[in-house]
Amino acid sequence: MVLSKMSFHSTAAQLVTLAAEGGEHGGSHASLSPWVTGGGAFLALMLLLWITTRFNRDR
Repeated sequence: MVLSKMSFHSTAAQLVTLAAEGGEHGGSHASLSPWVTGGGAFLALMLLLWITTRFNRDR
């Protein structure tokens, strides 16, 4: 039981170190616009909703 706690602790410490190093780049990609990403997700969900309603004609 002690070994598993130690490995969880060391893994958590490594992840914290990795996250601290990864924050230097700003965290967002220059080509990804939130509006385009959100609009694309919205259109994909609307398409799935439309497909679902076409197959459920008994209502």
